[in-house]
Amino acid sequence: MRLNLDLLKRLSEVAGIPGWEDRVRELVLAELEGLVDEVRTDALGNLIARRKGKGPRVMVAAHMDEIGFYVRHVDAKGFLRVQNVGGFDTRNLFARQVTVHTAGGDLPGLMNPAGKPIHISTPEERNKIPTVADFFVDVGLSAEEVKARVKVGDPVTLRQEGMRLGKFFTGKAMDDRASVFVLLEALRLLKGKKLACDLYAVFTTQEEVGLRGALTSAYGVEPEVGIALDVTLAVDLPDLLSHHYVTEAGKGVAIKVMDSSAISDRGLVRQFVELAEKKKIPYQMEVLPLGGTDAGAMQRSRAGVPSLTLSIPTRYVHTVTEAVHTDDLEATAALLTAYLQGK
Repeated sequence: MRLNLDLLKRLSEVAGIPGWEDRVRELVLAELEGLVDEVRTDALGNLIARRKGKGPRVMVAAHMDEIGFYVRHVDAKGFLRVQNVGGFDTRNLFARQVTVHTAGGDLPGLMNPAGKPIHISTPEERNKIPTVADFFVDVGLSAEEVKARVKVGDPVTLRQEGMRLGKFFTGKAMDDRASVFVLLEALRLLKGKKLACDLYAVFTTQEEVGLRGALTSAYGVEPEVGIALDVTLAVDLPDLLSHHYVTEAGKGVAIKVMDSSAISDRGLVRQFVELAEKKKIPYQMEVLPLGGTDAGAMQRSRAGVPSLTLSIPTRYVHTVTEAVHTDDLEATAALLTAYLQGK
């Protein structure tokens, strides 16, 4: 399989926090041309693409949003305070470049915690881990210019160039643009081929703040099977014991058994394991202690939907250097397409 990593780079670098996924949706919509029979956008901004086929209605969900911020205050000196949307480990936010998205255009900025530089701080001050409320954004303009251009409620996203790193691709928002990418690649692989289902590829919104888009779109689609595509922890890193790994990068697609939002349907888990073994697709089993995916929302919709998650092992999750192994991207796309073709 030849992966279009230029597309993954564009997906990584485009901005789209919860409630502000428009730019991601536009990019995805352009890529869907010629791959599906119908496309629509629902009231919550979910992009629902249908590829008609005979068989059960299968909803495959990958979320478009990334963790980020909204401006909550502009102070007298023109510095911005922000409200996070999605979970952050603030140790990863020091001295980061950001973009403030205003009605008049994008502004580059720098994010730092309030407080003294290391040169004049005490040991106690240096060891304090700040909260998001302690951080400010400096856009390098006068207070008057900032107040004229930046409004409370403007989105703020982290900046990072996506790039190859050996066998990995690294950048911001691999959670979950890597899965958006895999779903698009799967649709490309399925072009002109017969499906064993009526496929709804749903690019969902607001996953990072409570799986909201997947829930509303599942009520609209009424799937008989739900498959979430998302990333999971690959912490196969120095000084960590193997039982902390969750998954290992480069060892194949992860078939999720459970996380804190859902316990996967046992029949689907067994079906995907048997299919992976039959097709000789590398896979690993995943039990995630904390975290959830769109499967948790699909599973709870209406009278309930048998659901599971196919996960892409990812290092450094919820940072701007999230890293996915290209072999795992290929394995995830291969297993998904095999299932959708009933092979």
